[in-house]
Amino acid sequence: GVLGSGDFARSLAVRLVCSGFRVLVGSRSPKRKAGLFPAAAEVTCQAEAVKKADVIFVAVFREHYSTLCDLADVLVGKILVDVSNNTEINHHKESNAEYLASLFPACTVVKGFNVVSAWTLQSGARDGNKQVLICSNDQEAKRTVADIAQVMGFTPVDMGCLSSAREIENVPLRLLPAWKIPIFLALGLFLCFFTYNLIRQVIHPYIREQKNKLYKIPVEVVNTTLPCVSYVMLSLVYLPGVLAACSQLYHGTKYRRFPDWLDQWLQHRKQIGLLSFFCAALHAVYSLCLPMRRSHRYLLIETAVKQAVEKKMTIWVEEEVWRMEIYISVGIIALGLLSLLAITSLPSIANSLNWREFSFIQ
Repeated sequence: GVLGSGDFARSLAVRLVCSGFRVLVGSRSPKRKAGLFPAAAEVTCQAEAVKKADVIFVAVFREHYSTLCDLADVLVGKILVDVSNNTEINHHKESNAEYLASLFPACTVVKGFNVVSAWTLQSGARDGNKQVLICSNDQEAKRTVADIAQVMGFTPVDMGCLSSAREIENVPLRLLPAWKIPIFLALGLFLCFFTYNLIRQVIHPYIREQKNKLYKIPVEVVNTTLPCVSYVMLSLVYLPGVLAACSQLYHGTKYRRFPDWLDQWLQHRKQIGLLSFFCAALHAVYSLCLPMRRSHRYLLIETAVKQAVEKKMTIWVEEEVWRMEIYISVGIIALGLLSLLAITSLPSIANSLNWREFSFIQ
């Protein structure tokens, strides 16, 4: 059974029908809403849907839970699956699932499917996250909902008792929680190196020689800043491992807990490494675009004019040519190696490697 007729309720009904379940949709206006659901789903009034169904997905907002109180007698002994989310983290003192359980004490409430989007339900588990977080105080009800999720093509994850619902409801509201510290770190390093390069390449020549080189800021200054950030970030990936090993050697055991700052650092290594690769990739693109700049063309013409005036036939400098050729070649190889590290740090790739293979690549 599905109570509700919103986007999520419709997507849920479609996915359940495609997975072979018999679906009854309970709506307050069934005749008007029937056309929104697949023909295989029976759209009826809420009371009728609740009577015939054993597992009922409550796809209505928390504010409308009280409208279901008239169905309390019919809901006795049923499994209610709360799929709702909040608009803010910890918006209420208790989770939506716990609130639903307090309204219907004769029912078994299971929290689940709230981390899955309506789009993912419509397109199937091949798009988006395949995990479905589930929690409940009743093991049998939890197992029933987990079986339904598995048939639908998702991977159920048992999160424990219903008190975990508060944490599960916060999951869709968090924006890249593991990336905040690495991003701020990268921005801080970028600002430091950018300021240094700005002083060195733009401000210093202007003060000493009255040369206006502001045109270098958008491309050249940024391009010399990005690799600095990249290799410092890369070093910050491996440095905590060295510090952790030193700590274990110092204390003579590997079972002693690391300090909080080191523990947090170790947990953010993957994100720091991917940001390092991102900066390196940007540096490569910026470097390729250097000859395209109008300022570079003007400098080439100016050099050619000077050569013509001085009647020089060639300005070829063997040492500079070799230095640049080797520099570019080694840079490409370095970017390729960093790409390999970045790809193998992705969970989907890392999970396909055993520990020995992963260590070999590192």
